[in-house]
Amino acid sequence: MVVMDEQNPISRGNDMIDWNLRHEVRKCLLCADAPCASACGRQLGPDRRIRALYFQNIYSACTGLPEDACVNCDAPCEKACVLAPLGDSTAVRIRSLMQSAAAIYAAKKDHAITVFEPDLTLDICGVKLENPFLLSSSVVASNYEMVAKAFEAGWAGMCYKTVCTFDQHEASPRFSALRNTPESFFGFKNIEQLSDHSVEENMEIFRRLKEKYPTKVIIASIMGRNEAEWTYLASRCQEAGADVIELNFSCPNMEDSELGVTIGQSEELIERFTAAARKGCTIPLLAKMTPNITDMVPMAAAARRGGADGIAAINTIKSITGVEIDSMSPEPNVSGRSAVGGYSGEAVKPIALRFISDLANAKELAGCHISGMGGIENWYSAMEFLLLGAGSLQITTAVMQYGYRIIDDLLGGLRGYMVEHGIRNLYQIKGGAVRAVVGLDDLERDTVLFPKFNYEKCIGCGRCAISCYDGGHQAITFDAVTRRPVLNGARCVGCHLCRLVCSAGAIGAAEKRIRREPNHKQ
Repeated sequence: MVVMDEQNPISRGNDMIDWNLRHEVRKCLLCADAPCASACGRQLGPDRRIRALYFQNIYSACTGLPEDACVNCDAPCEKACVLAPLGDSTAVRIRSLMQSAAAIYAAKKDHAITVFEPDLTLDICGVKLENPFLLSSSVVASNYEMVAKAFEAGWAGMCYKTVCTFDQHEASPRFSALRNTPESFFGFKNIEQLSDHSVEENMEIFRRLKEKYPTKVIIASIMGRNEAEWTYLASRCQEAGADVIELNFSCPNMEDSELGVTIGQSEELIERFTAAARKGCTIPLLAKMTPNITDMVPMAAAARRGGADGIAAINTIKSITGVEIDSMSPEPNVSGRSAVGGYSGEAVKPIALRFISDLANAKELAGCHISGMGGIENWYSAMEFLLLGAGSLQITTAVMQYGYRIIDDLLGGLRGYMVEHGIRNLYQIKGGAVRAVVGLDDLERDTVLFPKFNYEKCIGCGRCAISCYDGGHQAITFDAVTRRPVLNGARCVGCHLCRLVCSAGAIGAAEKRIRREPNHKQ
């Protein structure tokens, strides 16, 4: 891979693509056996490259594209797009996206630096991972065929859907989602329960997987109803080839009110059942924590006292995603009724990052492995978890929406970033942002960063002025003649609401250091 030096803006990823083409990327349906790929006479792989752009993997999207890509081409790929029958304006503008990627690659070659192969390995309490990415305990890792396919695709391991000794009774339907576009969802609710295979069936799956894929990491998620069951399941899983045990103290969807999340809200139960599982195995133990609690640290500390080597967080958040107003039933509608279920997806990432930060900053958990999850969808969000202290990463919802193939862009984007920044291995950056999270009283409050308008990029929508007046400090006016925002520095407090609402990326920041009196004097 060839990447840029720090003088080149490759690190801005999709910002290098014309702003309106970013919307084209999000229009792509990421088809199976995409017709655009077979329609490309030069075999440039438009499906693969656009998918890379979709997941902010600019590195894989542009590398190797000839400068004349799509020049003098009548774009048969666009005619083949499954959206083409809906109209020319609906089909993805594949040619424009490919030409943008080619231009990025052409610019990159002029700023090339020495290429090396970064080390993506990490470990879970000494158990080596070939890369940070694992399937989390869910339907995406629930039988041999699925897990084998994921391993072949490049996933380092998986946490198998929770093994238990009691029968499951699933509802139908059991999923609902929140969308911001028709093509994808950002929030996902499930009322799914545990593995519907028997213990013996699951142990045979573990044995087969370990025999075929000896270097892949098998994490066995377990849930017991009493101490004897926790001990028994931990022992059986270790005997069957599991490398790590994950204790499910956090599932919000159990019919029995004394299981899952109920355990995760009790220090006494967590410590007791962790100790019971420790009696049954010698391999590393992770305790999977619930976010349905104010402070996770005491619960994690209880697990450590019981013998856990690490913490997995977060499980899903109790939620109701919506109500069908005609039927007056919450979603998913199960014969006219529904239930509170577990919320996941990109929408929960800020909450997950908060808990990961809390765990990493807790002195009583020093040296404890953190397996992070909750809203990881691309390599960039994976980096955020690593920087805040996670040492392995688990993913479900993004796989459910896009498939195991996302591992290509998770790995490609991570490699590209590391090479670009001279990062030889992930241990160099793990936890790099932990100490940057401080208390509110420790924040520097004497610097105001004023917005700085880039009028070349500004499209004249005026959204910044509307938001500033109605939701800020009335510091921006909008010139209706020039269609430009104008800043009143005397009123600006540097809150940066304007930057957040600007879809064109036309607002930057300029620093002004001032000493201010407190807003309210005593």
